[in-house]
Amino acid sequence: MDRNSIVGLLIIGGILLIFSIWNAGNAEPPKKDEKKTEKEVVAENTSESTVVNDSTIEMNEVPASALVPVIDSLTGKQVIDSNGYALFNDTITGGDTLIIVNNNTETPEVIAENPTEGLEEELYTLENDLIKVDFSNLGGDVSAVYLHNYKTYDDYVNEKEAPLQLFDNYSNYGIKFLQGDSEKYSGDFPFTKVSGDENSLVLKMNPVNGKSIIYTYSLAPGEYHVNYSIAFEGFDQGEAANLIFYSNIKLLSTEKYLPNEKRVATAFFEYGEHDYDYLSIAGDDEWEFEENTDWVAFKQSYFSAIVMKDDGFSNDNDAYVEVIDLEDENYVKEYKSELNLDISNIGNTTDLKWYFGPNDYDVLAKYENGSEDIVDLGWGLFRWINVWFIRPLFNFFLSLGIGAGLAILLLTIVVKLLLSPVNYKMYKSSAMMKVLKPEIEKLAKKFPKKEDAMKKQQATMSLYRETGVSPLSGCVPMLIQMPILFAIFRLFPSSLELRQQGMLWAEDLSSFDAIFSWTADVPVLSTIYGNHVSLFTLLMAGTTLLYTHYNSSNMQQPTQEGMPNMKVIMYIFPVLMIFFFNTYSSGLSYYYFISTLMTILIMWAIKRFIIDEEKIKAKIEENRANPKAGKKKSKFAQRLEEAQRLQQERAKQKKK
Repeated sequence: MDRNSIVGLLIIGGILLIFSIWNAGNAEPPKKDEKKTEKEVVAENTSESTVVNDSTIEMNEVPASALVPVIDSLTGKQVIDSNGYALFNDTITGGDTLIIVNNNTETPEVIAENPTEGLEEELYTLENDLIKVDFSNLGGDVSAVYLHNYKTYDDYVNEKEAPLQLFDNYSNYGIKFLQGDSEKYSGDFPFTKVSGDENSLVLKMNPVNGKSIIYTYSLAPGEYHVNYSIAFEGFDQGEAANLIFYSNIKLLSTEKYLPNEKRVATAFFEYGEHDYDYLSIAGDDEWEFEENTDWVAFKQSYFSAIVMKDDGFSNDNDAYVEVIDLEDENYVKEYKSELNLDISNIGNTTDLKWYFGPNDYDVLAKYENGSEDIVDLGWGLFRWINVWFIRPLFNFFLSLGIGAGLAILLLTIVVKLLLSPVNYKMYKSSAMMKVLKPEIEKLAKKFPKKEDAMKKQQATMSLYRETGVSPLSGCVPMLIQMPILFAIFRLFPSSLELRQQGMLWAEDLSSFDAIFSWTADVPVLSTIYGNHVSLFTLLMAGTTLLYTHYNSSNMQQPTQEGMPNMKVIMYIFPVLMIFFFNTYSSGLSYYYFISTLMTILIMWAIKRFIIDEEKIKAKIEENRANPKAGKKKSKFAQRLEEAQRLQQERAKQKKK
């Protein structure tokens, strides 16, 4: 080679070197939000030298999630195909990485570790007359859910026609599986649409080392649930036990008052034979399953996301559910869970259901798995009263199309009429005690000393027996009514039928009726009362105070030291109701208000037109004159008198 040839080659090499350096420095990296034509991101190259077939070659690690063809830059042959499969056995090293053998000194193409980074999200929609569900290609899960027949509180008061959104794309779920020694989540991988029509959708996860997960969704008309089937490709039976269904759900705030939403938002789950349990509503809480469960519900005030499995989720692999309180005002709470799919045959599909809808007792009862228990109708006897009596009666009145306010009024009237026999007994006892009150006051003056307390008590019991009056006769009717009062206390705040139903000044009977509010944070007051004034709460407290005053005339003042003054306690209770009920459902306060008002009116009518106090006095005098005409001494009264006699004897012995 002559001198000119050598100089020419050096000049050409220098030009190529300068061009390569200039071209590398001016290459624009792909933008995060820009759609990639080949779905790839260039990452930092890591290489090492090793000896294969007695020659030194370059080895570059590439994640198994590579989704585009990788070409050997020297030979021009494909090393990885478009599905992420290695074309040569000697390129596979095991685990979740691939090793590309390359004899060229140039750096081959390297795929980023995050397979969804930089990819543009595509949404696929299934919709029926009740719900609209958006599915994402990034993770293959539900991106958003919309309920056609419901609105958020803000849209309701602003008269905006928009469906209620239950959650957004910050929620996710999928399958956790093992790849080598590391855990992988299907939500981190892109999915490709395989097929779909207006009622169904099939999404397939792009393979990872030959492993793929296929989701099949279907939505039938008139249903709030999405049928969700999971199939596995490339997994062997030994991996089935490690396939975990995970979820991370953030329910959006949909109601008027976020603290009220948080107060009832929690996770419910079926336990045992259609029994249910739930996590604490106060702060964060977690539960590790010790038994199988058929469903787990992520619940807020009036709507829930519930994952169901007919043959149940296993309690293996530390299955758990967790609730996390959030400071973000857009969300109620965050719900996390990991549930074992209990797959006996990896070749079979696993069938689940996702329920996205209202906490409607009748709708949930159709699933026949106990999920209707998430509707808070109380426990034990109170729940039974609501399920079989109060709630059906209330829904019947609503079906007449008369409005929620009038339905509550009719419900109150019917309940009062049904309880009228026991109410009459209570009112009659109250009137008789009022007539007897002067006689009891005489006994208090006759035995004023503390040491005479036992004598006074015996004389009082003797008076009751002679006159045929029982001080407990008014308590029994009250005890009969208490379960209904407590049942309604649970019914109305959880009643979906009251949601966004207005009456008079109350725009929404499921929430408080503020006639005056303020935005300033007043210390102590804002904590125990709130930043508004609820009118129905004031009316309820006022009528309760009036009822207390009406009944207090029959009450006796305590005559012994240390005994609480019941009159004072009864007057404090209506005042406390102002603070306790101020943020509660105005429908509940409205019911208690008209119920107490009707009680006062009935008591006045009975006293004015039915019960004659003069006849009661005459009857008492007749019983006193003829003790045999009075009530016979009960066994309880006999035991009480015997106990009093023994106590007197002990007191005499101590004095000796």
